Amino acid sequence: PVVPSVAAAMAFAPAARRLASRFAARPLAAAALRRPSRFAALGARWKVTTAVDGEAGTPEYRMRFKNAAGAHISPWHDVSLFTGEEGVYNCIIEIPKNTKPKMEVAIKEPGNPIAQDIKKGKLRDYHGPIFWNYGMLPQTWEDPNVVHPHTKCAGDNDPVDVVEIGSASLATGSVEPVKVLGVLAMIDDGELDWKLIAIRTADPLAAELHDIADVEAKCPGVVTGIREWFRWYKTPDGKPLNAFGFDEVALPRAHAVEVVKETHEAWKKLMKGTTDKGKLWIN
Repeated sequence: PVVPSVAAAMAFAPAARRLASRFAARPLAAAALRRPSRFAALGARWKVTTAVDGEAGTPEYRMRFKNAAGAHISPWHDVSLFTGEEGVYNCIIEIPKNTKPKMEVAIKEPGNPIAQDIKKGKLRDYHGPIFWNYGMLPQTWEDPNVVHPHTKCAGDNDPVDVVEIGSASLATGSVEPVKVLGVLAMIDDGELDWKLIAIRTADPLAAELHDIADVEAKCPGVVTGIREWFRWYKTPDGKPLNAFGFDEVALPRAHAVEVVKETHEAWKKLMKGTTDKGKLWIN
């Protein structure tokens, strides 16, 4: 029998696949790095390169990042959040669409390489493929010491997650400017885990999508599919369904931009040492 999370995801897969097949894949956009300061308002456009240690599908696998000069950098702390365009941010792609390995920026390891998550000594895979590209916003942090006034939940101690709904499958480690369209307030094990809905600016559909209402109108079923996929995906591990704040509504672009600004401010406090870093790696 099909496990519940996969069944729920598959029920909403056609809408995601229609969006994916509407346009042919195009080359990845150029990456952007911050310089000269982590706290600069704008990021200079620099080329990011990656180097891999270990074999894919093993606990030793690590994807490390370098800047244009060949120096090792942290994708979390050194890649700029900002692109110079309002509402457009750099996104680090961790998981390409239609794949299962749970790749993520290792926020507790030196240099914050991308690695496959490990739970209970085993490499972690989703029980069914994710139908969108998945990544994170650099220079953001959901502070576990701050309780959100509406959801009454504290942050999940991670960078902000991004669900990128464009047509192309984006490679792990690519840095993509994305246009933020809306946000879901997922509640996972009592923690607030924002899920930004975005599209990369190089996608042909990006010019038609400006807010979450446009996604609902032009890509029917996509927002529902994202919500239900994340509601169910942990249940095969014996965990309960995830919940969503704000009456489960996908909040508009303006709210999403505020989430980005708030979590960027939280990250700046973390880097300045005014917030306890716990086991997080910062340099």
